[in-house]
Amino acid sequence: MDEQRETLQRIVSTLANKNDEIHNFIDMLNHTIKNVQVNSSNAISELDEEFDGLYSILDEMKGSMANTIQQEEARKIQALQDQLSQCSNALESSEELLELAAQSLDIKDPVEFLKAARQIKDRVTMASAFRISLKPKVSDSMTHLMVDFTLERRMLQAVKFLPVPKAPEIDLTACLVADNCITVSWRMPEEDSRIDHFVLEYRKTNFDGLPRVKDEQRWELIDYIKATEYTLSGLKFDTKYMNLRVQACNKAVAGEYSDPVTLETKAFVFSLDSTSSHLNLKVEDTYVEWDPTGGKGQEKIKGKENKSSGQNPLLKSNRRSGAPSPKRTSISTRSSVRGSRDHFTGESYTVLGDTAVESGQHYWEVRAQKDCKSYSVGVTYRNLGKFDQLGKTSSSWCIHINNWLQTTFSAKHNNKTKTLDIPVPDRIGVYCDFDGGQLAFYNANSKELLHTFRTKFTQPLLPGFMIWCGGLTVSTGLQVPSAVKTLQKSENGLSGSTSSLNNIA
Repeated sequence: MDEQRETLQRIVSTLANKNDEIHNFIDMLNHTIKNVQVNSSNAISELDEEFDGLYSILDEMKGSMANTIQQEEARKIQALQDQLSQCSNALESSEELLELAAQSLDIKDPVEFLKAARQIKDRVTMASAFRISLKPKVSDSMTHLMVDFTLERRMLQAVKFLPVPKAPEIDLTACLVADNCITVSWRMPEEDSRIDHFVLEYRKTNFDGLPRVKDEQRWELIDYIKATEYTLSGLKFDTKYMNLRVQACNKAVAGEYSDPVTLETKAFVFSLDSTSSHLNLKVEDTYVEWDPTGGKGQEKIKGKENKSSGQNPLLKSNRRSGAPSPKRTSISTRSSVRGSRDHFTGESYTVLGDTAVESGQHYWEVRAQKDCKSYSVGVTYRNLGKFDQLGKTSSSWCIHINNWLQTTFSAKHNNKTKTLDIPVPDRIGVYCDFDGGQLAFYNANSKELLHTFRTKFTQPLLPGFMIWCGGLTVSTGLQVPSAVKTLQKSENGLSGSTSSLNNIA
């Protein structure tokens, strides 16, 4: 019966996962249909715009060339009309002279005849009819303004859609995720010399498999990549996976995206738990700061609680006066709001992470303010008491920096201290190998090993921090650096002075 129930539960889980995949695929199909409609409409609009532009250019060219023909027509007609006018005047003058010459032939008087003959001869010599050209100044041909658009017509008939680059193919075997960097490598399905650059897009997700349409972050874009490989660096891995896709672009247009790939970006992510921190600590996500005024009201209440033999002093005050004083009302309100934070008290100025380490290898970093007087960085079991300090119990391990009067640097566990005779780095890396029983501290900049605790962890570990006079910034979502992995391999084969506190569990 139990076996059948377990089998049925696996079937139900498998069906639920498959239904989730199908729902996601349906959403993707509907989203794709909408994109096809929108992109088709945009393509038609751009086509209309391009043809309208082409029509406009042709109309402009037609008008300009027609104007040239008309100007040439007007020039020729004007030249011919001027020549026609000259010929008409010459003909009129010649006809008058002809009539005069014909009349002179009828003169009988020899003297008058000779006189008339000389006058006609002189006029003939000067007549314009004998000086004008009887050839048209311009021809009637307009062939020099004819056009032949055969070549252009062929070019227009050859107009096609732009050659779109094919989708690149991401080479998963060549992709690398390490040191909070992702190296993506791709290739073209075939050689294309017209490709100018590539575009890489990526986005974070908590879902494996195909990218989802709903409830996803927006794509981040890296443009103008000339090579077929690119490394995204300085990433914070605060999700389980990363979707990536690539598209190729020529001078004119971008091609389709490659099939998206999903790479795992596993890292330890946590925030500081403000509900467990000391009241003198101001906690915001991954930042904690010493606040000397934070616990005064709470301490006053606790002092009166101790004197009232377990009775609420506000209730006593209410009985005496009938109404609480404004001051005590504000204290009561503050207590109810911040009471859940009052986990650590006394001199345990501590705040814990909100996520436990239960297996595997993890890494995070801490940076202290320059004026920080005292702080500790380490891990602890959940059973750390509210008066306990990191490193002073058998269930907590830490390194401690004290900058009061003079700087001291030490490792602490089970109320035992080992002085570390090395400079204090401005950033400390914490490496926790739960299964291997190692807690190591590094100079986060140089990856120099500062100290290693070796033990067998028997309970989940919480990151722990103590701060007095100053502030700490915690960086999470980090992978174990390759340099730390290498150092750990060599460190596992060695034993030395750093182990003096390590064997105390």
